[in-house]
Amino acid sequence: MSKKPQHSRVEPKDLLDSVLLAARAAGDLLLERFGKSLDVGYKSRPADLVTDADRAAEDAVSQIVTRRHPDHSFLAEEGTLREGSLYRWVVDPLDGTVNYAHGIPHWCVSIAVEDEQGPVVGVVHDPMRQETFVATRGGGATLMGAPLANGSTRPRTDLRVTETVDLADAVMATGFAYDPDLRVENLSYLDRMLLRIRGMRRFGSAALDLAWVAAGRFDGYWEIGLERWDIAAGVLLVREAGGMATGFEPGEDPLATGRIVAGGRSVHMTCASIVTGDD
Repeated sequence: MSKKPQHSRVEPKDLLDSVLLAARAAGDLLLERFGKSLDVGYKSRPADLVTDADRAAEDAVSQIVTRRHPDHSFLAEEGTLREGSLYRWVVDPLDGTVNYAHGIPHWCVSIAVEDEQGPVVGVVHDPMRQETFVATRGGGATLMGAPLANGSTRPRTDLRVTETVDLADAVMATGFAYDPDLRVENLSYLDRMLLRIRGMRRFGSAALDLAWVAAGRFDGYWEIGLERWDIAAGVLLVREAGGMATGFEPGEDPLATGRIVAGGRSVHMTCASIVTGDD
C-alpha cells in the first residue's frame, strides 16, 4: 500500500531554511554556467526562451524539496508539477532567462511556499550581486547580507517600500509579456504613466522588480501577462515591506490573474487608477 502524504504544519523558519538552501543551490549552478555556451530553445514564442540552465536549476530545487519535504506539492515554470499537500512550492528557477541567455547580468531565482492562505515564505535570490531578499508572512522582509572581500558579511537589512507620494518623484518599473496583444496593451499603460513620473525602468525580471520595490529602489511596478511563479515570492516581499501588491481592480488577486500593481500606498493607489483609466 502506498504511503499517504502527510499534511502536518511546518514552522516558517524550517520552510525558510529549505527555501534558502534550494535558492542558493540553483543560484550557484546558474552562476557557474553564466556566460558559457547554452542549449537554448523556445517555448510559446521566439522571445520566450528556455535553456538547459533553467531546467538544471529547476531540477536542483526539486531534488532538495523531494529530500527535505517529500509530501509538499511543487509548481515550477519548466513543467515540474506535484500535487497533494498543504504546502506548495512555486518556483521560477531562472527569472530573466532572456537576460541570462544574452549575457546580461540581471536575473534571479524566485521561490515561494504557499499554504491555503497564500505565500508563507518568499525568497528572491540574485547570485550576480549576492543579494537574497527574504520574507515570511507576518515576519517582515529583509535583505540578507552579501559576502565582503574581507570574509565578513554585510548585516541583514530590514526592507521598506518608499513613502513617495507624488508620481513626479517616482521611479517606476514594468515589463512586457511575450504575447504581442499584451505588449500593445501595456504600451497604453506606459503611455498614460510616462509623462507623470521621474523615471521608467524595464530590466527584464519581474521577481527582481518586486524585490527592488520592497527594498525601496523602485517606488512602484506594474505588469500584465505574468505567471504565478514570476511573482509569488515578490508579492510577499512587497507586502511584508509595508507595501501593497494587488491586481488592477479592487479584490483582484494578482497571483490568479497575472496583472499586478505594487508599491507604497500612495504610488500604488495612483498607479492603479492610471492603469484602469480612472485617473
